[in-house]
Amino acid sequence: MSLKWLENTISSIDKFTDYTGKLIAWLTFAMVVVSFVIVVLRYAFNLGWVAMQESVLYFHAMVFMLGAAYTLKVDGHVRVDIFYQRFSKKQQAMVNLFGALFLLAPVCITIFIISFDYVVIAWQIMEKSSEAGGLPMVFINKSLILLLAITLLLQGVAEIERNFLIVTTRAQTTEQKGGN
Repeated sequence: MSLKWLENTISSIDKFTDYTGKLIAWLTFAMVVVSFVIVVLRYAFNLGWVAMQESVLYFHAMVFMLGAAYTLKVDGHVRVDIFYQRFSKKQQAMVNLFGALFLLAPVCITIFIISFDYVVIAWQIMEKSSEAGGLPMVFINKSLILLLAITLLLQGVAEIERNFLIVTTRAQTTEQKGGN
């Protein structure tokens, strides 16, 4: 049975995640530049704007929330490797597969479900900063919670498929060797 469609799905999701990862890299750069400008304005010219300071928080939220899927893709999340590092590739794929199916996916779905009304209410009232001179788009910032759940779940699907292929390919290879 050909699993080319599975490989194509993985490739498409990975390309999307790579694109968002590159976007996040630029957002990180923008956050550093804005932070630098804030410090210079504050200490050299005794100037400051709440909106500019809040923009750094928005950049930080975007980097963290939208960067989680890319971090998953490049295997950058923290894990305890006491046993995992000694496992074979197939055993590692099994751990990753079960982790994505029984931990990652349910957490992403739960985050989405629990946050949905919270975000909808923010959009209904067009929530804005409570600070004078703050950014009038808190509702957009809160939407990042849903985007976190969606992008992380999407990359989780690619990881599930990738690890499924590793497990089944190795199993098929073993069966073919044993049958000959």
